[in-house]
Amino acid sequence: MGKIESNERVILNVGGTRHETYRSTLKTLPGTRLALLAASEPQGDPLPPQPPFFFDRHPGVFAYVLNYYRTGKLHCPADVCGPLFEEELAFWGIDETDVEPCCWMTYRQHRDAEEALDIFEDAADGKSGRWRRLQPRMWALFEDPYSSRAARVRPEAPPSLLLCAILLFPIGD
Repeated sequence: MGKIESNERVILNVGGTRHETYRSTLKTLPGTRLALLAASEPQGDPLPPQPPFFFDRHPGVFAYVLNYYRTGKLHCPADVCGPLFEEELAFWGIDETDVEPCCWMTYRQHRDAEEALDIFEDAADGKSGRWRRLQPRMWALFEDPYSSRAARVRPEAPPSLLLCAILLFPIGD
């Protein structure tokens, strides 16, 4: 009876893509969502074939997840961003530290970039106080000619500088 159960096929429909595997394959990673699904097998006489289990998840990523159950090696697809892969691993109950070393850098790239941006933003926050106060005044300087004296003078500055350059050019020779 144990051999029949281990060879029982399970059909999984993930995001509209049909995946077929053995119940024993799903039991290879205890504590995960699919292992719990496979453990809920009927006792006694085998029942007629069940309809596929449906999961509304990313089918491309699931192919890598199912391959992890089959081979014991978790690879990260190169065409999927890290946060999506991380979200899928969390849904299926797989620990991110199981990602193979050859794919770890690709997988971690998004998190490393986020950490670097957080450090940059923290450093910029200390300096941004002055800029945030100055920004509306600079905007008004260029957009509203009646906002200040500098705004009234600013439109005349470029032609005046151009005229000075034209007049001073012959002197430079």
